[in-house]
Amino acid sequence: MTTQRASDVMVKALENEGVERIFGIPGEENIDFIDSLRQSTIEFVLTRHEQAAAFMAATYGRLTGKPGVCLTTLGPGALNLATGAAYAHLGGMPVIMITGQKGIRTAEQARFQIVNTVATMKPLTKDSRQITSPRMIPTMIREAFRVAQSERPGPVHLELPEDIAAMPLEQSELVQPHTNGRATASDDAIDAAAQVIRTAKRPLLMLGADASRSDASEALSRFVSRVRIPYFTTQMGKGTVSGSSDLYMGTAALTSRDYVHDAIEKADVIVTIGHDTTEKPPFTMDENGPTVVHVGYRAAVVEQVYFPQVETIGDLGPSLDRLAVELVGHVPNAGALLPMRAGILEKIEEKSDADRFIPQRIVSEVRKVMPVDGVVALDNGMYKIWFARNYRTTRANTLLLDNALATMGAGLPSAMAAKLTYPERRVMAVVGDGGFMMNSQEMETAVRLGLDLVVLVLEDSSYGMIRWKQAVDGMPDYGLTFGNPEFVAYAESYGATGHRLGNVDDMHDVLESAFAAGGVHLVVVPVDYSENERVLIDELGQREAAALDAQ
Repeated sequence: MTTQRASDVMVKALENEGVERIFGIPGEENIDFIDSLRQSTIEFVLTRHEQAAAFMAATYGRLTGKPGVCLTTLGPGALNLATGAAYAHLGGMPVIMITGQKGIRTAEQARFQIVNTVATMKPLTKDSRQITSPRMIPTMIREAFRVAQSERPGPVHLELPEDIAAMPLEQSELVQPHTNGRATASDDAIDAAAQVIRTAKRPLLMLGADASRSDASEALSRFVSRVRIPYFTTQMGKGTVSGSSDLYMGTAALTSRDYVHDAIEKADVIVTIGHDTTEKPPFTMDENGPTVVHVGYRAAVVEQVYFPQVETIGDLGPSLDRLAVELVGHVPNAGALLPMRAGILEKIEEKSDADRFIPQRIVSEVRKVMPVDGVVALDNGMYKIWFARNYRTTRANTLLLDNALATMGAGLPSAMAAKLTYPERRVMAVVGDGGFMMNSQEMETAVRLGLDLVVLVLEDSSYGMIRWKQAVDGMPDYGLTFGNPEFVAYAESYGATGHRLGNVDDMHDVLESAFAAGGVHLVVVPVDYSENERVLIDELGQREAAALDAQ
C-alpha cells in the first residue's frame, strides 16, 4: 500500500467533501498540512489576519449552505478565530475551523505558545475536538461536516497537532459524504397553525434569517404569493421574498416604534418564518400582544421577548407548501393590514433625493448601481439601520449584514468572500471608517486576488452608533472620535484605486465607473448623520411618547 502523511489524508478528506477553497494563515505547526494542500485541487487563500479568514469562511457558508473552511496555526493564530467562530455560531453559518498545535506525543518546547484551544472553542462552536490519531481523520472530517450543516448550522473546530499531521499512514478509505435529512412537520402541527391563521382578523408574516437559506426561498415565495398575507422581514431576513412585492410592509430595523411597528402592533396573529432569537428582536411579545405562530427548521428558543403559542417545526419548504394548501382561499382577512402599507413605506423612503450625504441618499445611490443579484456586504455601524430600513432587496442574501453577533470588522472580508463565490456579480462592501480599519489590511488580499470590488467607506471619524446611543440616553458626547488615514492614499498604497467625493450628485457616476473599470476601488464619502437625531431620536421618540399618552 502507498504510505502518505496524515495531513495528506486530511486534505483528501476535505476534497471528498467538495471543498474548493480554504482561507487562512500558515504557521510552523501546520506546514505539513499546507504542503499537502499545495498538492491538492483546493485553493489556499492567504489572508492578512485570521479573523478575516473566519469571516470569509462563514460568509461562504452563509451563501452556499456548505461549510466554508479556514485554517490557522496554534495559540495566537487560533485565538484570533474566536470572533469569527461566534459570528458563525450566532449567525447560523456552517464553517470548519482547523487549527494547529504543538506535538502531543512529546513536549520539546514545554508550554511555549500552548493554550487549550479545544476548550476555548467549545462554547463558541457546535463541536470542538483534537485529532489524536491519523486513522481518525476520515470519520472526523465527515462528522465535522455533518454537524456543521445539521440544524442549526454553525462552526465546528478541529485541532491537528503537528506530530499527528506528519505521521505516515497507509492508504485509508475515505468516508462518502451523505445528504443531511430534515424532519418534516407533523400533520397536527400544520393543522394547528392553519386554524390560528384562518381565524385571524389582522394576520401578518415575519420572515427571519433562516428563511433566507437558498433551499427555502422558492417555497417561501410560493407561500406568500398564494396566501396573500402581507409580510415584513427582520434585518437578516431581507430578500427572502422580493421587496418589490405589493405585500412587503418593510423591515424591522429597530425593535419598536418604527413605522413598520404600526402594522406589527395592530396584528392579532404574527406568523414568524425562520426566526431565531440570536437576531436582535424585531418586536417584543407581551401578555397583551398577538398570537405568534412559529414556523421554523427547529423549535423556538423561548425568551422573555419571544414565546410563540403555536409551533410548526420541520424543513421549511415542505412545511410552507403543506400549510399553503390549508390556507389558500380560507383566510378571509388576509389583506386586512395592507391599507397601511403605502403610508409606512412613504415615511421610510422620504428624503432619498437629498442634496447631502445623509443615509437615505447614500442607500438610494447604492441601490441604483446594484443589479438585482448584486451583493452589498455591510459592516456594523449606524448605517446598518438605514440600509435595513431603506434598501429594497429582491433576492435572498444580496444584503449581507450581521444582526446576531453584530461585530465590526466583517464587512470587507464578507464582501471578498461573496465576490469569490459569485465572480460574475457586482459586489460592494459598505463600511464605516471604524469597522473598516479593523480589517482594512485585507485590501492587500483583495488586490492580490485580482478581485473586482468596490469598497464604500462612510467617514465620520467616530464610532457613530455608540455616539448615537449616547445622544439617545442624554449623555455628553465623549470618548468616541478618532482620526483616519488619508483613505485615497491608503487605498493606493495597496495597489487599489481611491476616490474621495465631495458632492453627493457625483456618487452614482463614480460608483458606476468603478465597477466598469474593474479592480479594487475604495470610495470615501463624508456621511452626514444628522438624520439620526431628526428621525431616530426626535421623530420616533415623539411617536413613542404619543403612544404612551394614548394608553
